[in-house]
Amino acid sequence: MNKFLGNKAAILLFTLPTIVLFTVIVMWPTMQVFYRSMYDWDGLNPGKFIFLDNYIRLFEDRLFYTSLKNGAIFAAMLAVLQIGIGTVLALTISNKKIRGRKFLRVSYFIPVVLSVTVVCQLWLAMYNGEYGLINKIFETLGIPYRQDWLSNGKTAIYAVAAVNAWQNMGYHFALLLAAVNSIPEQYLEAAKIDGAEKWKAHWKVTIPLMAETYKFCFILAITGGLNAFANMQIMTGGGPGTDTYTLTYMMYRSAFRVGEFGYGTTAAAFLVIECLIVTFAINKLIARDRIVY
Repeated sequence: MNKFLGNKAAILLFTLPTIVLFTVIVMWPTMQVFYRSMYDWDGLNPGKFIFLDNYIRLFEDRLFYTSLKNGAIFAAMLAVLQIGIGTVLALTISNKKIRGRKFLRVSYFIPVVLSVTVVCQLWLAMYNGEYGLINKIFETLGIPYRQDWLSNGKTAIYAVAAVNAWQNMGYHFALLLAAVNSIPEQYLEAAKIDGAEKWKAHWKVTIPLMAETYKFCFILAITGGLNAFANMQIMTGGGPGTDTYTLTYMMYRSAFRVGEFGYGTTAAAFLVIECLIVTFAINKLIARDRIVY
């Protein structure tokens, strides 16, 4: 093995296909985004090089800050709801005394396999201000509160984010459950012998040991929130007004509705930078050598 690892020609031979694929599929398109973001370009005709003018315009655009704020709200809701509730469900289902564990495990995952269009249509009906299930529940409970959830600018982004969180919660639940089940039972038994109650043992032992899984889940949830597009396209069309715009939606609007492809790729370039910063920050915050058991 040591002889093989010392052979540079063999290492190059086996890593070259991966390097080529990564360059063609990831690096080249990303470089094109940054390159095209410096053009005044409609996507069809030859563009005009304007260097950083699109970036200056982006930072002066009020829609950019609205999109940035909505992306942050969307990402925060996905991180809290998907990972928070996913953790509670995973720890509960891991208890062998719970009856119907297999049924619950499958049930929690069902929304993940549904089409986003089907899920959005389902929740459009539930959010309806006149006959929707949400308002009916308030009415049944005797609470005099009615809301047109998607037409109200103050609630629309939260309502749309909740749908995405609900649909993909099962994916994070499955990852967290696999992580819980991979932890040797001896650790929890040792905590119980030391006098720790079940949930305190999970807090002090199980959750810290799942640090690597949490790192992956947080990166998926937060970058997924920043990249959100399909839910608002189907449920609100970016509205009311621009209250559910995210950077991805702003990019789509600029490139395909207004015909400003260069400006749209500027929003895409900023989104790439934003996701890289988030990924780097999460890797730094949830570093294995900083976890205390």
